[in-house]
Amino acid sequence: MPEFKKILVANRGEIAIRVMRAANEMGKRTVAVYAEEDKLSLHRFKADEAYRIGEGMTPVGAYLSIPEIIRVARMAGADAIHPGYGLLSENPDFVDACDQAGITFIGPRAETMRALGDKASARRVAMEAGVPVIPATEVLGEDMALIKKQAAEVGYPLMLKASWGGGGRGMRPIL
Repeated sequence: MPEFKKILVANRGEIAIRVMRAANEMGKRTVAVYAEEDKLSLHRFKADEAYRIGEGMTPVGAYLSIPEIIRVARMAGADAIHPGYGLLSENPDFVDACDQAGITFIGPRAETMRALGDKASARRVAMEAGVPVIPATEVLGEDMALIKKQAAEVGYPLMLKASWGGGGRGMRPIL
């Protein structure tokens, strides 16, 4: 595993503070990013360095701006980026951008995210690896008669899940 000297934390609030605390305990320098609306947030002051991002953007847009995060990481001389959770943490394009910039992404590889990021692909990978999975169907089509037949085969109650849903998003109980 590469040795990092300076880690940019591409997140805000409590998670950014926790990552910075862990990095500091390991003797690493930390870089915070903050949107204008977060200029008084604690994570900005807990880092060794802090840079404003996303001028003219919404706060969420600023934290989701891959070019802005990479720009600051380069400017600050960060050799790694920790995404925290949410925001860019599950975005394989962000991992690709880090790789292209020569900055280590602290997290899974982009290929792993792509293979496991959507529920249908993750299920196939698990089955190919011999991991037991709960009864389910493949991605549903448009044929309502077939969907009803598959539902009856799996058994009620059902949980309908969006392929790219995450964190509880896109889940619907079917009783």
